[in-house]
Amino acid sequence: MTHWNLSIPEKTDRAVRTFLSKNGGSMGDLSEFVNDAVRRRIMELTVIKIKDRNTRYDQSEILAIIDEEIIADRESHS
Repeated sequence: MTHWNLSIPEKTDRAVRTFLSKNGGSMGDLSEFVNDAVRRRIMELTVIKIKDRNTRYDQSEILAIIDEEIIADRESHS
């Protein structure tokens, strides 16, 4: 397990701790909350990056490539 030292605005700290306490949170829940938020943000930014990268492709071209890969995968496993 890695430990982080974070600096966040006091208003954010109060909001998170208030939210957790009102929803039955305990001391360890803050770490879990931050971990979940960071993982979701990474996923969100990854999706945005992929969508931006794929804007140069026609939607039907992307779907055709996906279909080809699914068919190839199924054939390799049968």
